Amino acid sequence: MQPEPAQSKPVALALQGGGMHGAFTWGVLDRLLEDGRLVIEGVSATSAGAMNGTVLAYGLMQGGSDGARQALHDFWLAIAHSAQRFNPFRWLPWFKGSHTLGLNHSPLYTMADITLRLLSPYQFNPSNLNPLRDVLGSHVDFAALREHCPIQLYLCATNIETSRIRIFPPEELSIDAVLASACVPTLFQAVCIDGQHYWDGGYVGNPAIYPLIYHCQTRDVVIVHINPIVRHGVPTTAAEILNRVNEVSFNSSLMREMRAIAFVTSLIQQGKVDGNEMKEMWIHSIRSDETMAALGVSTKYNADWEFLCSLRDKGREAAATWLARNYDNVGQRSSIDISAEFL
Repeated sequence: MQPEPAQSKPVALALQGGGMHGAFTWGVLDRLLEDGRLVIEGVSATSAGAMNGTVLAYGLMQGGSDGARQALHDFWLAIAHSAQRFNPFRWLPWFKGSHTLGLNHSPLYTMADITLRLLSPYQFNPSNLNPLRDVLGSHVDFAALREHCPIQLYLCATNIETSRIRIFPPEELSIDAVLASACVPTLFQAVCIDGQHYWDGGYVGNPAIYPLIYHCQTRDVVIVHINPIVRHGVPTTAAEILNRVNEVSFNSSLMREMRAIAFVTSLIQQGKVDGNEMKEMWIHSIRSDETMAALGVSTKYNADWEFLCSLRDKGREAAATWLARNYDNVGQRSSIDISAEFL
């Protein structure tokens, strides 16, 4: 592993989910690893964030920062190749253009949207095929990662029957744990682990912050946002309405935790509770609502390599801007006004 820079600072990362928009997070991670001034102590992640976090951890274990950057690149490239192999519409003459642009009214998207509204994954995919299983299995040795995970890694899933969050810690990492965290119920059958069934973790924690508070020494949590908090204008089509409903619901659990953190921070700063008894957290945020809000609904399913790389580059830009503006705040204070952002 590469030696840590003299000015390195420990941080914990909170990685949101959002389908193929997770390539934005790939770009953020790539730029942070390239910069090298931050040491990742822990990651809490959901859905696409869980995939990024797992591949990041395995890459760090295999080859430090450079290994993690290469692992993330190879994983997303495999996602693109897998999507091409498994997409039954790829031979149609209009497929390439509509898929690359992610047009909400393309024939491909319209056909898929109608199918998902009429049929459940138990009907249109009775064999429960999931190409993500093969991609994960070929890029991560989960047995080795459980034994030697280099970071505190926590994956979030939703227990269908109890509505409770399930956190998978490093010693419980598995392909099924990642797939449970990323189980969009309209696309995939529920994932069964130890007799319990799970859906996407975004419904109850996107992602959960509390594992980082409890298990990491650092007070700095950097949230990498995928779902826009602010989206101007009122959605009018059925697809746009459902997309905004998902964005609001997938942000709600994070916003509740931020409110709790703001409340505790206020008590500590006012001297009403002992700072040694309760941990004051410093919150940071890497996001580009403008970039993500400009994307069509269908692009969450767009695994075209050119599109994924464009999102990666946007993520790199956002991370570079954040580093330039906020690196000095790390280890000292929050770089966002939690009350203004989340209350």
